[in-house]
Amino acid sequence: MEQLPPRPGGPLPAATGTAVRQYGVLSWQQARAHGLRQTDIRCLLRGGEWGRPYRQVYAVRSLLPPMGSPDRLRSGVMAAQLALGPHAFAAGETAALLWGMQGLPRWDGREAHMVVPALGAQRHVTGITLHSWDTPAEELTEIGGCIRVTRPGRTLRDTLLRVDRDTAVCLMDSALNQGLVRQEEFEELERANRRRRGCVNVRRWWSLADSRSQSALETRIRLVCVDGGLPPDELQRRFVDGSGRTLAVVDFWWEASRLIGEADGLGPHSSPRALARDRERQNALQRWYPDARIVRFTWQDLRRPEYILAAVAGTGS
Repeated sequence: MEQLPPRPGGPLPAATGTAVRQYGVLSWQQARAHGLRQTDIRCLLRGGEWGRPYRQVYAVRSLLPPMGSPDRLRSGVMAAQLALGPHAFAAGETAALLWGMQGLPRWDGREAHMVVPALGAQRHVTGITLHSWDTPAEELTEIGGCIRVTRPGRTLRDTLLRVDRDTAVCLMDSALNQGLVRQEEFEELERANRRRRGCVNVRRWWSLADSRSQSALETRIRLVCVDGGLPPDELQRRFVDGSGRTLAVVDFWWEASRLIGEADGLGPHSSPRALARDRERQNALQRWYPDARIVRFTWQDLRRPEYILAAVAGTGS
């Protein structure tokens, strides 16, 4: 197998330095600008040190972030941006994932939603979904020092037009909860979306958002209850002991039925330590609030909305 001779301070370290700053990827033009020859690049590809996610875009395999990590998404988006040119930017679902908005499926490691000005002049690129949205410069920003992306408000209004109601409300809740957008901005965002395909449906969804929701699971359980005529009275209700010390902050509270609801996602509640902590917390609640009933829901329960409603209503077995 051919190997490039080590040349400290030469073109390969310089090219690698650029890849480090770009989440493990660089373009053909960047590699050439650092002095790498076409034969050098072919050698790196044949030897497996580099990969080629897109034509004239290279990934330095040893620098790629772990699969499933936020930086791996940034690496994929950076590669797509290099493939499309300096004016391309991430938008829609991909931008929502970059901002950390909850509610969408985890990135599949392949597809990137991008916008390129003068889209008609662009060719099809496998693995990239191109959009022709007219996006003013003030609705764009940069994250990670090199990735061009729509700002959170623009990201939200583009993405809501492409998803179902429950996913849309998850995204809105998450954006509000993280401070990416403010509730006062919703009217302006809704107005900016008028006359776009799907805007009529989305118009009915803005009012369902709640900044107190801390996870997509909480949002989806809340929507089941809202649809079933049993909306919770409070989210993130604080309970204290006799001295005012906080015992727990619970996900849902129904005052009339003295009901506490908890959403148990796979992450925060699945480790042995977390399970023990939840058990202690629940025991303390039941000791100080013996008249309160506690129900817990998981992702699997969303497949049975009637079960959730029966548990809230107190008619479930």
